Amino acid sequence: MDPGFLKQGEATSTRCDELESLRKRGCSSTKVENPRGSQRALKNKAVTNRNKGEGKLRPEDITQVQPQKLTLSLRSGEPQSFNLKFKRAEDYPIDLYYLMDLSYSMKDDLENVKNLGTHLMLEMSKITTDFKIGFGSFVEKTVMPYISTTPAKLLNPCTGDQNCTSPFSYKNVLKLTSNGQEFNTLVGQQHISGNLDSPEGGFDAIMQVAVCGEHIGWRNVTRLLVFSTDAGFHFAGDGKLGGIVLPNDGKCHLENNMYTMSHYYDYPSIAHLVQKLSDNNIQTIFAITEEFQPVYKELKNLIPKSAVGILSANSSNVINLIIDAYNSLSSEVILENSKLPEGVTIMYQSRCKNGVTGEGEMGRKCSNISIGDEVSFTIRITAKQCPKMGKPETIKIKPLGFNEEVEITLNFICECDCHKDGIENSDICHNGNGTYECGACRCNEGRIGRQCECSTNEVTSEDLDKSCRKDNGTDICSNNGDCVCGTCECKKRENPEERYSGMFCECDNFNCDRSNNKLCGGHGHCECRVCICDANWTGSACDCSLDTTTCLASNKQICNGRGTCECGTCKCTDPKFQGPSCEICPTCPGVCTEHKECVQCRAFGTGEKKDTCERDCSYFNLIKVKDRDKLPQPGQAFPLMHCKERDANDCWFYYTYAVNKTEKEVHVVETLDCPAGPDIIPIVAGVVAGIVLIGLALLLIWKLLMIIHDRREFAKFEKEKMNAKWDTGENPIYKSAVTTVVNPKYEGK
Repeated sequence: MDPGFLKQGEATSTRCDELESLRKRGCSSTKVENPRGSQRALKNKAVTNRNKGEGKLRPEDITQVQPQKLTLSLRSGEPQSFNLKFKRAEDYPIDLYYLMDLSYSMKDDLENVKNLGTHLMLEMSKITTDFKIGFGSFVEKTVMPYISTTPAKLLNPCTGDQNCTSPFSYKNVLKLTSNGQEFNTLVGQQHISGNLDSPEGGFDAIMQVAVCGEHIGWRNVTRLLVFSTDAGFHFAGDGKLGGIVLPNDGKCHLENNMYTMSHYYDYPSIAHLVQKLSDNNIQTIFAITEEFQPVYKELKNLIPKSAVGILSANSSNVINLIIDAYNSLSSEVILENSKLPEGVTIMYQSRCKNGVTGEGEMGRKCSNISIGDEVSFTIRITAKQCPKMGKPETIKIKPLGFNEEVEITLNFICECDCHKDGIENSDICHNGNGTYECGACRCNEGRIGRQCECSTNEVTSEDLDKSCRKDNGTDICSNNGDCVCGTCECKKRENPEERYSGMFCECDNFNCDRSNNKLCGGHGHCECRVCICDANWTGSACDCSLDTTTCLASNKQICNGRGTCECGTCKCTDPKFQGPSCEICPTCPGVCTEHKECVQCRAFGTGEKKDTCERDCSYFNLIKVKDRDKLPQPGQAFPLMHCKERDANDCWFYYTYAVNKTEKEVHVVETLDCPAGPDIIPIVAGVVAGIVLIGLALLLIWKLLMIIHDRREFAKFEKEKMNAKWDTGENPIYKSAVTTVVNPKYEGK
């Protein structure tokens, strides 16, 4: 509301902005109109806590939904939330209306239904002490081709000697009553009728039961409609076969408890039935034969709060069917709302039994609810825009099948409170040509300008346009605005944070230099396309920090004494040193030994640091290569150190260590270079062969020496033998042992 808030060239609409944005632009909190939404409960009666034996209450004294009435003030875009409680009351009254198909195929079923009243009253007394039952029947529209219109067939549509009553569309036989015997008596007086085609006119009957509340006797309690048939159904459009083209009007047409307009109005559509059943809080139970189960299950999916039960061939199981269907329907609560005003949305969140929650469509309902269980729903209503008229609207939220509802009055906040204090025909607005409100002029019809100083007829004047051209150029308001009364009013941007300004809309706050994809690096603000930096920041994009703490090395020196601090980053003057504080020297001696253990544990899972590897050795990026040829080679843009280290198994591993900008990179050969182990078999074979060969050689040498020795001894013997001198003297004692005898007859020839 500050009159001096707008800058040169800014439109009056610039006053409307987000709260934080207005504060940044210098608007005092006392000058900001910021109305907030609110809510107020007008009727908030607590849900009824009552047990079955505590005495009878009137239906209107039982509360199952809380709150009952409230009013919401909605500001556009600001949601209002409230909690809705639902609790199934003990001993809640029930109205049940039995609607039966009396075509000829249901003859045996009618016999079993005749005693339904007293038996059902007995069973339902276990659920509630306040139960009423009614009965109605239907056949078909009383026109061709649905029935035969010959006089004889109109009196008795059945063949042979069967005695049937005249066909009819719908008959309300018994209004809701708590007298089960009366039900048995009246139903016992009913007779079967007949028709020609297989589908029946049940939809006509359902419509009349739903809308003829006074004739049926519906109370504001749980309303059950049991629809019993063994055939399909006609729906909207089928009436054309009988020449009936008028759509069903959804109104009550009962005279003397008979539907009198079946020949005039078409069958209702499914959607029409859904609307009327919902409007009148009627829950439908389809008791049908097994043959038509698929058809009615599809119909059940279209009608909320409805159930399907399989009827035996003669309806003998109808009581159990009704009890089971009622328990199924009453154990589920589904919220629905009336039509919402344009621009209003509603969201549901359920908190059901056993802590089960749901959102979206599932947030509308809770299942498996027993009598006495309490569930809650959080309902959030949001107005996306102000309605055209801005008048209060009323919506209703109710659980399907229940007569209770929450009535919500929606009030829309479309203007600030300061509009009420506006000064009409104020002198501030150029001699009374407008209303001065909220710090600005709202011009009267035919006037325009910030102070309503111009007539609309003067807006396009050439003389006025001249003052909107910068330096006598051709562009009016720099093509960023409109010339109004000789003054530029700058265009608005889609992003409310972005705006044009200046006398000629030549300035803006979004076309300054950027750093890290942020306007003015996130350390300043843009004024007329120039960054105005915060303290300790400089540069065209405010991306240069004047703070030197980020340049301090571990020895508390700036850049370790080996560089200069520029924009919060060290520029190392010694090319051997790198890193954010010029402390890293990848080519200095000892680098390989320093990183050996970490490279070993990360690459091969071995070494002294294998147990603490993740904690101590995550300071570099490890890249594995297949062989030494793949390692980075000298000549890179950053210093590189080649390392060769040996592990405890005498295996060599090769790696390089480098610092690429601020990233430490280690390239390591993924396989170890280990010395080959000895081949045992050749060694053993060689040793054995060597021993054998040495033995043989020793034997040969010994043999050779023995031969040489023997020959020398023999030669010596021979020599001594030749030199020996023997004594030839005879022993005188010696006598020869040889005797020579001469043959006398030998002549010596």
